[in-house]
Amino acid sequence: MKAFRTILPALLTLAVAGVSYSQESFVPGTWSKVAMAPPSAVAHMLLLTDGTVLVNSNFATGSDPWYRLVPDNKGNYVTGTWISAGALPSGYNPVYFASAVLPGGNVIIMGGEYNNNVQTETTLGAMYHWKTNQWTHVPAPPTWTTVGDADSVVLPNGKFMLNNCCDSTEAILTSTSPITWTATGTGKADANSEEGMVLMPNGKVLTVDVTNGANPSTYEIYNPATGAWTTEGTLPLQLQDASSDEIGPMVLRPNGTVFAGGGAPKNAVYNTATGIWATAPNFGGGLDMADAPAALLPDGNVLLDTSPGAYNNGVKFFEWDGSALHAVPSLPDSSSTSSYYGNMVCLPTGQVIFTDFSAAVYIYTPSGTYQTAWQPTITSVGSSLTHGSLNNVVKGTKLNGMSQCAAYGDDNQAASNFPLVRITNNATKHVFYARTHTFSTMGVATGSTVVSAQFDVPSTIELGASTLVVVANGIPSAVVNVNII
Repeated sequence: MKAFRTILPALLTLAVAGVSYSQESFVPGTWSKVAMAPPSAVAHMLLLTDGTVLVNSNFATGSDPWYRLVPDNKGNYVTGTWISAGALPSGYNPVYFASAVLPGGNVIIMGGEYNNNVQTETTLGAMYHWKTNQWTHVPAPPTWTTVGDADSVVLPNGKFMLNNCCDSTEAILTSTSPITWTATGTGKADANSEEGMVLMPNGKVLTVDVTNGANPSTYEIYNPATGAWTTEGTLPLQLQDASSDEIGPMVLRPNGTVFAGGGAPKNAVYNTATGIWATAPNFGGGLDMADAPAALLPDGNVLLDTSPGAYNNGVKFFEWDGSALHAVPSLPDSSSTSSYYGNMVCLPTGQVIFTDFSAAVYIYTPSGTYQTAWQPTITSVGSSLTHGSLNNVVKGTKLNGMSQCAAYGDDNQAASNFPLVRITNNATKHVFYARTHTFSTMGVATGSTVVSAQFDVPSTIELGASTLVVVANGIPSAVVNVNII
């Protein structure tokens, strides 16, 4: 169990050793502070389908206002502005909860390890409606007495799957009007507590067991077609922290491997094509990723947030390139924070936005770039688009990206495996995002299969000759010329 951040602990200095380096060819990225501070300290984030970033405030009690970071008219988030995104229903002020962007563009959050500054494993939930900028109450599955710091995933069919924090029960949100939950997840070998999930290219879901006492760790795979879990085997090591059962994030890379960060100072890699696990280098210095964030970068590297021991202070950042770990610059408060404070979200610019329960928000700009084979491709979109028009259709391949992109330990999911439509006016170079929705799939790494999405052209968009791209995981498609009328 983790506490939420209230004060900055004492400074801690580390000597990092034992890391596998190949620094000669590696160029680290750079951090930039978002110029305008949010109205209050902020924590959890999600990327919305209009290109804005939804962020919750770090209020211990009382109302829980949320904000959106809107990029400037050149698409720059560093010089973006904060606007209100409403407040949660009265009495609901969670920390460490399940969360997801749904195919319609709304956001669901469920549970919370803490609510109103009390450790409760609450069953409360809420939905953000982008059309009204308001939140409404969402009831938990019937008979559930806990949800808490739950893990969740949006399945390829677009359904939201929620796992109870404290037992092995799981449910799928099968209707949003009215709210209807259907039980799933038969055959689960252990409780869901502290476990995370990652969506694989075959549409199945991977988790590492942490509460069944296994050493080394066992792992399971969920099949959405059957609603059942199967225990597939063991890892070459124990990935969870032995005293707390905490584990780190799991991030799918474009080559089909999953980097799995350990709650102990150990890491592993899973090959989704072969079903084989391998050990990965450790970070050295006792660093681990207990409830830490990670995010996929456009070049296929994974940005990682670490700190020593379970929840001690002294953050160090790394990039994993598939064979080696590379140290990257720290932030001004890194020595006085723990990695579990961190949250990461992949931006459509190819950058990663980072919060840590403070009012200082940073953006990481990586040095690498993507491979052409990973780009979304547009096979069909209108050449003439009317401003204010709704439900325009774009078709193509790899529109949902190669990965869910961002992950945490067990809660605070921030997946962004959906297409964004970005339109740039040729004359002014001003950037506009057309809100996307109604995705034909929420899968990842969908290959040559043609998929689709709908998008709404803003009524405020500038008219005239423009270019349009689809962006997924921060990687843009080739440019398509369009005329906005």
